[in-house]
Amino acid sequence: MKRHLNDVVLVFLVFIFGVKLGKGQNTTIQVINVGVVTDVGTTASNLSLLAINMSLSDFYSSRPESRTRLLLNFADSRDDVVGAAAAALDLIKNKEVKAILGPRTTMQASFVIEVGQKSQVPIISFSATSPFLDSGRSPYFFRSTYDDSSQVQAISEIIKVFGWREVVPVYENNAFGEGIMPGLTDALQAINIRIPYRTVISPNATDDEISVDLLKLMTKPTRVFVVHMNRFLASRVFSKARETGLMKQGYAWILTNGVIDHLVLMNGTDIEAMQGVIGIRTHFPISEELQTFRSRLAKAFPVSELNIYGLRAYDATTALAMAVEEAGTTNLTFSKMDGRNISDLEALSVSEYGPKLIRSLSQIQFKGLSGDYHFVDGQLHASVFEIVNVIDGGGILVGFWTQDKGLVKDLSPSSGTTRTFSSWKNHLNPILWPGITLTVPKGWEIPTNGKELQIGVPVGTFPQFVKVTTDPLTHETIVTGFCIDFFEAVIQAMPYDVSHRFIPFGDDDGKTNGNFNDLSYQVYLGVFDAVVGDTTILANRSSYVDFTLPYTTSGVGMVVPLKDNVARSSLIFFKPLTPGLWGMTLGSFFVVGFVVWILEHRVNSEFTGPPQYQISTMFWFAFSIMVFAPRERVMSFTARVVVITWYFIVLVLTQSYTASLSSLLTTQQLNPTETSIKNVLAKGGPVAYQRDSFVLGKLRESGFPESRLVPFTSPEKCEELLNKGPSKGGVSAAFMEVPYVRVFLGQYCKKYKMVEVPFDVDGFGFVFPIGSPLVADVSRAILKVAESNKATQLETAWFKNIDKTCPDPMNNPDPNPTVSFRKLSLDSFLLLFVAAATVCTLALLKFVICFLIQNRIILNDEFYRGKRMKEMWLKFMESDGKSYISRVRSTCPQVLIQPREEDIDPING
Repeated sequence: MKRHLNDVVLVFLVFIFGVKLGKGQNTTIQVINVGVVTDVGTTASNLSLLAINMSLSDFYSSRPESRTRLLLNFADSRDDVVGAAAAALDLIKNKEVKAILGPRTTMQASFVIEVGQKSQVPIISFSATSPFLDSGRSPYFFRSTYDDSSQVQAISEIIKVFGWREVVPVYENNAFGEGIMPGLTDALQAINIRIPYRTVISPNATDDEISVDLLKLMTKPTRVFVVHMNRFLASRVFSKARETGLMKQGYAWILTNGVIDHLVLMNGTDIEAMQGVIGIRTHFPISEELQTFRSRLAKAFPVSELNIYGLRAYDATTALAMAVEEAGTTNLTFSKMDGRNISDLEALSVSEYGPKLIRSLSQIQFKGLSGDYHFVDGQLHASVFEIVNVIDGGGILVGFWTQDKGLVKDLSPSSGTTRTFSSWKNHLNPILWPGITLTVPKGWEIPTNGKELQIGVPVGTFPQFVKVTTDPLTHETIVTGFCIDFFEAVIQAMPYDVSHRFIPFGDDDGKTNGNFNDLSYQVYLGVFDAVVGDTTILANRSSYVDFTLPYTTSGVGMVVPLKDNVARSSLIFFKPLTPGLWGMTLGSFFVVGFVVWILEHRVNSEFTGPPQYQISTMFWFAFSIMVFAPRERVMSFTARVVVITWYFIVLVLTQSYTASLSSLLTTQQLNPTETSIKNVLAKGGPVAYQRDSFVLGKLRESGFPESRLVPFTSPEKCEELLNKGPSKGGVSAAFMEVPYVRVFLGQYCKKYKMVEVPFDVDGFGFVFPIGSPLVADVSRAILKVAESNKATQLETAWFKNIDKTCPDPMNNPDPNPTVSFRKLSLDSFLLLFVAAATVCTLALLKFVICFLIQNRIILNDEFYRGKRMKEMWLKFMESDGKSYISRVRSTCPQVLIQPREEDIDPING
């Protein structure tokens, strides 16, 4: 009854506007038949038909000189794909229409387009939006609306500005629903947004089937959904979503314009179920013509408000009328096909008018109610969309998306001059989210009824990092180690609980099932949800998994043995001094002894006697000063100054020599056997690496042949190889990551040293699938743990056996000796020797001057001519009786000439 009443209303409306069109017409006007294929009786179709008639009325009223008039021929597609094709065939075959407006849905249009292509009749659809209906399939198809893929950039920027990493598309299982997916997938991949799974709902699904699909979404961690379906199915989906708890706080729903554009056609209950979602709405610039049309429509059809169908139908009809007027009235016939022995479709007539009409349609350009109207490649192109927040009563505008500026709060020229994503508040107005909250959903959470994370752990690595054991009583697998405890600390630092279980990547005998690359790849394959252990962050691994921030130091270190460079022989006591200092010291002893003899032999009887005695006394005195115990007494003042000066120099020399020799005898001078990877590579010796580590690949890339690479599995095995050395079947160097180096040198720092970090890597990280939202939260928790004392406590607990006296290898990675030794050279004591030489020179100069003054008679008297040198020598060798010391001895012989106790002959007295 309702459908029949709607038909009556439409006939009445067509009659009214048809009568209006007939006024003032003359016989020169050419009537052009056009078809309208729609689902008669639906609200959207009724609005569209009314808008079509109003468009023709307005067009011809404003252009009374038009030579053509469109005559509308309506056909009911009966909301059926086959019905739409049959209606189009009937219009072309029986009415010989020159163009068809419609049909309404994408599924109907795909068949009607084929009919139009075959008969060369343009098909102008104002409601079929699927990208699958690309006009490239047929030049006779014109889309007088935006295709669904035009809004995917707006959707992707919404997702990006809120920082969501994963979204789940929820769409209708037909050509309309599936049409958006290729474009949406590409747009999300371009900004590294992951689609972990999809939910496809049949248009004919029961409420129970919809509930089952929605309950599956609750068991998944992703909480952001992009919905693309017709408004009838969407109202049922959101009704069930509210019942199942998918519309509470923490969820985010994004609706395409397939639903948002038709909010005006939905009842209050349906809109209430969608409260808190955001969506894309087609933007129509406000104009006086649009407001006038809205008022006229409200008067003619008060039961409904204007929607996109009405605007698009109005502009599409105007475009068709303009194109027909431009194409003219020639070639309006159809060429008939031979109908014998062929089907109705094959016998379809071909319009002679079609090619000319599509050329005119392609060139049409005007400003319609919905904005600038111009076909590009057979369809309209969007430049602006509205961002709408659905709350009670309808949609509230919160922003816009434009091709030039992206997301902006308004369309003013000063708004959003650049595409920045610092904060969503800079681009959109406040949004009310599901659950009646202003808090932005984080986009994912671990479902309370979801499965626990299956976490793979490596087997056979350093036990300080990961250790897998089996309880002998319960046979339960126990996983411990620094990496495990650090991960547990990270989980505790997260704002929510993450249920998990550790699964060893190996067999029951403790043998690993592969290397670290194989273990990481299990996450990509979906065998594990994550990997926790001493897994290094590498570029090749990041191509199929995501890593958290590193929680250990980075780099690959080269460890080599230390050797003592000091050769301890019977002549080691010569090593503290350089040959130059030895020579200077020895020569100085002779010089000082000679100077003292010159100064003393004329006044001191202990320096007199036969020549052999005097020479021996001279040497004896010089070397006895070394131990500060000369037997001979020094009488003259100048000689005493010389001796005191030399005493000081000898003191400094002996103390320095003693200290240097002690250091040489008691301290090892440890130097690394190799200083760089280049030296090791050049010498051709074997090197060691940790088994199942990526270091093997690094060494191969550096040029080490396979025959020279020796694996090890534990610190003890590595120490054994380094201790043997290349000559005994060992290695000359070992390569391992810095965390392993810390453990190894913590036990053997007295024998080995890290001399170089030849390969830079990013340290250990936890592994998750690409796009996993856990990565960001776990990384933030890693920073919290690293900045607290918890990290220090874990290091102390797991590396407590490390020798505390061993230095951190990263603080001393250079190849310089651990203990250095430098010989004492002449440069260090040159000033002392210069001072001694100066004192000796002044003392000799004083002695010579005094001696010459005393014996000036010999120098001046002519009696000594020819024998002055001899006389002077004799005077030099004889005792000086006039000296102060000689006079004192002659005056007080009992004091000055008293022999020392050690000089008394025990036999003769």
